[in-house]
Amino acid sequence: PGRRARRHAAAARAGTGRRAARQPPAATTASRVTGATVNKIIVIGNVGREPEMRYTPSGQAVTSFSVASNRRYRGSDGEQRDETEWFNVSAFGRLSEICNQYLTRGQQVYIEGRLRGRSYTDRDGQPRYSLEVMLSEMQMLGRRGDSDGGGSYGNRGGGSAGPGSEDPPWDESDDLPF
Repeated sequence: PGRRARRHAAAARAGTGRRAARQPPAATTASRVTGATVNKIIVIGNVGREPEMRYTPSGQAVTSFSVASNRRYRGSDGEQRDETEWFNVSAFGRLSEICNQYLTRGQQVYIEGRLRGRSYTDRDGQPRYSLEVMLSEMQMLGRRGDSDGGGSYGNRGGGSAGPGSEDPPWDESDDLPF
């Protein structure tokens, strides 16, 4: 049988009694998630400002602190330069209490969360805009006098119970945890 006959036979098996219509190609993963967005930030740096805990009117704990992340590079003139980025961080609930209890200025920390923009008016009446990290995961990386190697905490499952409750996921003789 020829091509035409084979197509008719396939259509008959499909139960249409007519030629099978061409189907559009299956949607790719990218086209299925059209419109999806991601708001996630990961920073490894040092705690800059001592954590400060307060409570909302509803009684929820909120801790604010800053984290500095450094970058070293060579400029076009060949000189080595250092650049520091500062991140304001806010933690809520149990994670807030943990940050307030265990984090200290200068300690190396891994933070993960989402960025949130905030508008406000400064003392001079000028409108200002700032970004802050809304913390969802935190891991102390164990520098500045920490002998236990740190611990992992988060609002999602999978964090450890406290500092030193697990072995760190890297070789402590290595400077970098990744």
